Amino acid sequence: MNTALWIVQGILAATYILAGIMKATQPVEKLGKRMTWVPRYTPVMVRFIGVTELLGGIGLVLPWLTGILPVLTPLAACGLGLIMILAAFEHIRYKEMKEVIFNIVILAMCAFVAYGRFS
Repeated sequence: MNTALWIVQGILAATYILAGIMKATQPVEKLGKRMTWVPRYTPVMVRFIGVTELLGGIGLVLPWLTGILPVLTPLAACGLGLIMILAAFEHIRYKEMKEVIFNIVILAMCAFVAYGRFS
């Protein structure tokens, strides 16, 4: 079980860290061409989402790896899962079903990590 959790944590961490860096650093206009939701938000909100994803991605691995406040790892998974729930509602609102499926898969992975690391 521990190996499966580490694999899922690694996949999620890489996904969130890369997505967070992209949203926090790239021009919003460039992001808007690739992500349908970006033009609906202010640049500050897009940057905020990017920073939270970046920090959450780090939180998925670093606390458990170092043994320093390991409870932060399942809390990070819960927080990122909440972001996916909110993102899914946003995509449902605009009938972007392909994105909703992605959100559900990532949410399930976050739930797996949260459950496994809280246990």
